[in-house]
Amino acid sequence: MKRTSLTLLLAATSLLGLAAVPAQANTGQAVIFSVDYQPLDVRNNPTGCQGLPTTAHVLNNQTDGPLYLYGNPWCVGPAIALAPGTGAHVPAGIGSFSDH
Repeated sequence: MKRTSLTLLLAATSLLGLAAVPAQANTGQAVIFSVDYQPLDVRNNPTGCQGLPTTAHVLNNQTDGPLYLYGNPWCVGPAIALAPGTGAHVPAGIGSFSDH
C-alpha cells in the first residue's frame, strides 16, 4: 500500500510539473516561395495550423523551433518535421504546416 501511494504521488507530481510549463510558440518567420516573380509569403511568428497556398513550392523555416508539414488543410495525421534554419520543397498534396 505504501509503495502504491508513493508511485501515485510521484506520477501526480510529474503531471502537475508538466502542466505548469507553458508551451512557447516559435518566433521568427516561415517563408513560402510559390512561383518566380511572385512576392514571398512571409508568416511572422507562425502559431497553430497555417494553410499553404495552392501554388506553394518551397517552405523555409526561419523560426527557432520545428515546423511540421501536413498532407491536408487541417494539420492532422502524419507530418514531416522541418528543423529550424532549413527549407524543403513542398511535395504535391501538402496543404498546411504547424508549429506543433
